[in-house]
Amino acid sequence: MNRVYNAFVALLILGSAVHAFAGDRITGSPLATRSEVIAAHGMAATSHPLATQIALDILKRGGTAVDAAIAANAALGLMEPTGNGIGGDLFAIVWEQKSRTLQGLNASGRSPRALTLEHFKKAGLSKIPSHGPLPVSVPGAVDGWFELHRKFGKLAMSEVLAPAISYAENGFPVTELIAYYWNRSVPILEKYPGFSEVFMPGGAAPQKGQIFKNPLLANTYRTIAKQGRDGFYTGEIAQTIAAYMQANGGFLSVEDLAAHRSDWVEPLSTDYRGYTVWELPPNGQGIAALQMLNILEGYDLASMGFGSADYLHLLTEAKKLVFEDRARFYSDPAFNELPVQQLISKDYATKQRQLIDMKTAAQSYPTMDRILEDGDTIYLTVADSAGNMVSLIQSNYRGMGSGMTPPGLGFILQDRGELFSLDPGHFNVYAPGKRPFHTIIPAFVTKNNEAFMSFGLMGGAMQPQGHVQILVNMIDFGMNLQVAGDAPRLRHAGSSQPTGDIMTDGGIVNLETGFAAAAVTELRKRGHTVNVGGSGYGGYQAIMKDRVNSVYVGASESRKDGHAAGY
Repeated sequence: MNRVYNAFVALLILGSAVHAFAGDRITGSPLATRSEVIAAHGMAATSHPLATQIALDILKRGGTAVDAAIAANAALGLMEPTGNGIGGDLFAIVWEQKSRTLQGLNASGRSPRALTLEHFKKAGLSKIPSHGPLPVSVPGAVDGWFELHRKFGKLAMSEVLAPAISYAENGFPVTELIAYYWNRSVPILEKYPGFSEVFMPGGAAPQKGQIFKNPLLANTYRTIAKQGRDGFYTGEIAQTIAAYMQANGGFLSVEDLAAHRSDWVEPLSTDYRGYTVWELPPNGQGIAALQMLNILEGYDLASMGFGSADYLHLLTEAKKLVFEDRARFYSDPAFNELPVQQLISKDYATKQRQLIDMKTAAQSYPTMDRILEDGDTIYLTVADSAGNMVSLIQSNYRGMGSGMTPPGLGFILQDRGELFSLDPGHFNVYAPGKRPFHTIIPAFVTKNNEAFMSFGLMGGAMQPQGHVQILVNMIDFGMNLQVAGDAPRLRHAGSSQPTGDIMTDGGIVNLETGFAAAAVTELRKRGHTVNVGGSGYGGYQAIMKDRVNSVYVGASESRKDGHAAGY
């Protein structure tokens, strides 16, 4: 009786009825910022309204979900340089309806082959710098575009990139949140050669509503559209990048760029209460979400209730446990044999569960091996009329990236190399030609071997925590696609990290405004350090297939500038 009452109270607090995902919901939830978007033929959800429109335009022209995703990504590299661009990396999961299969793409780049661990030691560095030339690794996004297009594209790349080229030449109004982050980046990055010429028109970051143009990026996109991926990795663009880097203390070479290739990888999965959740294997952190779900599956979360102290405590402890494995093992599988299957097994989750004390917050957990709590990324998802869906995430890292801006190209190079460890005994230790640990992760859910949901949540170490909370909100707490993203989130910070830092104090539980004061008080009683408010809770986009009505349902992050739309 008690459990039924608790669940009933939770539903009253949420204002959202438990439903079979294709069904109706009770409107007027205090957690909802907008309704779900529903359309029959196609759907796009991105973090910028113009990018969403571009994706829909490509679909209406007969383009595939992948064509539309590439077009939107190219637009976001222009319109949201605070989170992504062709100087960064890309990961994607594609559902092909015809074969009913999922395919994963790892389009992350590797470290310069001329840069050695010894260089960092001689320079007296204990960690890789956040900005400048040293954290720059090969940008993988463009090769990722062409790999996706080769397998799943239909329209010519010139047509796919045309909308972004037009906006780059003619300009677009900068949106509110992007303007805010752009202004924050300028004091950090303006000292790096080439940055101010492109990203500080009139000597400052553009303000909300100001028209911004980037004709240099338009020219770069034209070269890519005409010459293909080789136009970026072996042609004049590659030569410009290499010459610039070597003139400014960097190591990235023409040979590094020419050698880059993306890898098609097998997505990994776990079953969570009848839903199959898919993530990509390391060097990314996707399997952390699978590990957390495996641990949480052993508890009756629905009876605990959304926002309860028991649920928030359990979520935090599961995250802390899993991040110990993330700190120790997640790295480039080409350099170490990673125990991935063991980590995502149900048996391992059963053993891990025994370490959790429901009444006391752990200060540390056993394992080996903290800096990457923040991250700026874009996530987008598109579905087409044929039933194909793509889950795509792309990023420069640390907002606008390294600050290194090669002349005449219109984009900034990423700083993903910061995420290597400099400890020689660590799985994630720096090595030439190695992929760094990566935070950006696309996700997908199937049910009964059919596509169910394509989704993602941007934001550094928040991403696997966010993936788990979205799924639990829907599956355990009965929220719909939009409310699941609008509901307040927990972000635990201070876990052990793949860069070498070790958690000894239990970290910090950050709670977004909206959780009950009684739950906060109880968490503190259990030993958690709790901070209420702040930022860094991620940015969510999702598309779900409603098979009962044969329509798509879309949702978009209320914390970002974008939206979901369909036709």
